[in-house]
Amino acid sequence: MSQQKLTIAERLARPELLTLQPYESARRIGGEGQIWINANESPFNNSDVDNLNRYPECQPPALINAYAQYAQVRSEQVITSRGADEAIELLIRTFCVPGKDSIACFGPTYGMYAISAQTFNVGVNALRLNDEYQLPNDIAEQVSDAKLVFICNPNNPTGTVISPQVIAQVIAKLPDALVVVDEAYIEFCPDYSVANLIDQFDNLVVLRTLSKAFALAGARCGFMLANEMIIEMVMRVIAPYPVPLPVSNLACEALSLQGIDTMKQQVSQLKQNGSRLSEALLRIGASVLPANGNFVLATFSDVTDIRHKLKQGGVVARAYKDPALANSIRFSFASDEQTDTLIKLLVD
Repeated sequence: MSQQKLTIAERLARPELLTLQPYESARRIGGEGQIWINANESPFNNSDVDNLNRYPECQPPALINAYAQYAQVRSEQVITSRGADEAIELLIRTFCVPGKDSIACFGPTYGMYAISAQTFNVGVNALRLNDEYQLPNDIAEQVSDAKLVFICNPNNPTGTVISPQVIAQVIAKLPDALVVVDEAYIEFCPDYSVANLIDQFDNLVVLRTLSKAFALAGARCGFMLANEMIIEMVMRVIAPYPVPLPVSNLACEALSLQGIDTMKQQVSQLKQNGSRLSEALLRIGASVLPANGNFVLATFSDVTDIRHKLKQGGVVARAYKDPALANSIRFSFASDEQTDTLIKLLVD
């Protein structure tokens, strides 16, 4: 088949995946009947959770449909995974040939893009955001021949954002790469999402999670949004049962109308506490970046003194090894009471 007739998923995928016959688990094969003995499961359910003795669906329809409705995409454009971290690895496993291909990312940013690539012997083109924490103007030249280009938006740990218009321009400039936009914190600034561009760009992938705004970090439930060809290719390498049944149940509850309403109320409360914390940090002379996620990055003239004060007060915040962040600390937004305590600790 000529390159012109291949979809972008077929052009970029590891060649062996084009002829791979995916593993067909008992659930993916399915069937009809009253006695299910096709999966070597135990007939005994020793739990209060219904059907916990049975393997779950690979992609639970109720969960996929719930998230598709929430994200305003089609269910065929959604994969659920063990957090967005697994989605990162799935993309690398699907599209990058070990020892040959590479990814690109823009620091300072989330470290798992590079680490996941390195663990699969995939190269990392570690680029930098500019002084305003925006993408470089010559991004196409800098990215070179990277298969996957990761953009964290809002960016972790800076909390800065890149406009959807700029991201759309970048996607158009990189027709031979998959542009992966990590929107883990998008509920805190929903106007910056590019999920609505999936039908416009075949080479766009959006990562989402229930770990942040939906308060389900311990459940490990994430999502990949992309065109159907990319979804189908990734499904060739996904584990047989990536989402445990209790996780799926919790996630569906979180994505109900009541769950989404609760999330929005909590996001509003966290943003208010973030504003209070940012103001307190400014009062003590810190340089504070605009907060578009559930955290704020502050830079101090004497970061050692702040670290000592936090330690003495029993506060565990995030410091970084990146030289550009040597004098910075990232503060996650907290409850009203915890925010009061933290502000008192910093200001007094």
